[in-house]
Amino acid sequence: MDEIHQPLPEVRKPLIQRTLTEWRTLATLGGPILIAQVAQMANGVIDTVMAGHASAEDLAAVGIGSSLWIPVFLFFMGLLGALQPIISGFNGARTFDRIMPTTWQGLYIAAAGAVIMIVLVTNMFPVLKLMKLEFNTARIAQGYLDAFAWGIPFMLVMMSLRGLTDGLGHTRVIMVFSVLGTLVNLPLNYIFIYGKFGMPAMGGVGCGWATSLSNLVAVTALVIYLNRGKAYRHFNLITDWARPSPEGIREILRLGIPIGITIFVEASLFSVIALFLAPLGPVVVAGHQIALNVVSLLFMLPLSIGMALTLRVSFLLGARAPETARLIALSSLLLAISVAFFFAVTLFLLSPEIAALYTNDPEVRAVAVQLLLFAAIFQIADVIQVTCISALRGYRDTRIPLFIMLFSFWGVGLTLGWTLTFTDWLLPAMGAPGFWIGLTCGLATASVLLGMRLFTFRPALN
Repeated sequence: MDEIHQPLPEVRKPLIQRTLTEWRTLATLGGPILIAQVAQMANGVIDTVMAGHASAEDLAAVGIGSSLWIPVFLFFMGLLGALQPIISGFNGARTFDRIMPTTWQGLYIAAAGAVIMIVLVTNMFPVLKLMKLEFNTARIAQGYLDAFAWGIPFMLVMMSLRGLTDGLGHTRVIMVFSVLGTLVNLPLNYIFIYGKFGMPAMGGVGCGWATSLSNLVAVTALVIYLNRGKAYRHFNLITDWARPSPEGIREILRLGIPIGITIFVEASLFSVIALFLAPLGPVVVAGHQIALNVVSLLFMLPLSIGMALTLRVSFLLGARAPETARLIALSSLLLAISVAFFFAVTLFLLSPEIAALYTNDPEVRAVAVQLLLFAAIFQIADVIQVTCISALRGYRDTRIPLFIMLFSFWGVGLTLGWTLTFTDWLLPAMGAPGFWIGLTCGLATASVLLGMRLFTFRPALN
């Protein structure tokens, strides 16, 4: 499980052979990342399906509760994600003595983040009241969040330790323990939601307890493995304990805060759009959610390639191979565009069949098919921007990309989408397709600006 290491570049080989070798390395790193991402998404699907079989109120409560904690978690996930390029760079430079002190600084940040996140999610009832939910649904949602909060420290510790394992090139480690967490979550949901084996039936609240316990099991197993695995005999969490270092924490925060804000901005934009579309009726909202779900599933592949690209670029810079880093950063755009066009053609040709998998309602299906055609174009811009921003993160360039994303998503995408959806200022009001056109234009803007940044950026080697 832990024997995959990033190879040093072979600069004497022909360009095409070097490129194919780097792509194989990306596939080796990115494949387990993809499986881990899918496993994490599966937890949400499991919670939704099983809560829905308890009652409509439980389903609504779990969905609303999840929508409140996920954006906060994504911020901290991005923040702690700075550990991966930092540690990968140390790995490439073979400065192994800096790896465990940095890992411990990440754990201290995770501890502080857990306190903040727990305080937020356990005090959401005023927000739920502002949403004018029916009282019992709000009560279940807050109960779900209160139970979920017990697992937050374990979830953030997992994100910190991922910086160590992924940074060393062992991406299969988190894959294994993410799948373990999903496998544990399924039976625990069954026990707590429906009241089996002597437990009371908790409904949606049981989802929170199941998630917390599955996080505990996964991170406990991970810590045991890290302290006993052969590949980590030189990176022991206990014997290599390090004191809090203000300088080390600042380095992680400097790189990680822009990443966290960027991810939060992107995730929150889709939530805001869903709220804007609500007055157009449940059929439009349902069709939009289908298209968004399809895009999110397809996005897992380019996202995983992007995360692997961040690791590889930072490793190569640490190994003082900037030309190979630039080769893999730019050639990955070709790989990503190929993936994007394949997905776009698939959506163009199979949108009716894809929509039929989600619903039998002909009106919802018609809206979904229409939006999936826009999503096909959306995919191309989305894949390009995630590849560019992932490469820039490998270069530890996160501040300028943050401003690019803010301008592109909220300045261009949201503004143009709202204008096309609800007004006649540019064209006759288009409804939901207007937001998808706005999003595509925003992503296209981000792709161009991030691409320019990537092509012109020259990192300073330490």
